[in-house]
Amino acid sequence: MSYEKVAQAQKQLRIGAKQVLKSIKNGEVLEVVIATDAERHVTDKIVKQAEQQNVPVYEVDSMKELGQATGIDVGAATVAITK
Repeated sequence: MSYEKVAQAQKQLRIGAKQVLKSIKNGEVLEVVIATDAERHVTDKIVKQAEQQNVPVYEVDSMKELGQATGIDVGAATVAITK
């Protein structure tokens, strides 16, 4: 998974742990991107829920770069690409 793929899916993104978790539970997510430098207590719930729903989880190195790829000015711990 690359930052470029996230950037290309601008209209299909859910950004942030709460929005991603909600979207996974609602069955709206194709794949999840997690920043490896994010707090584990934030991302562990998302990874667990994604695995239960058979949603692929990809990792990137940087919250800052993930945030930039989504078009926001702050870091993003997690992003979901929706259907």
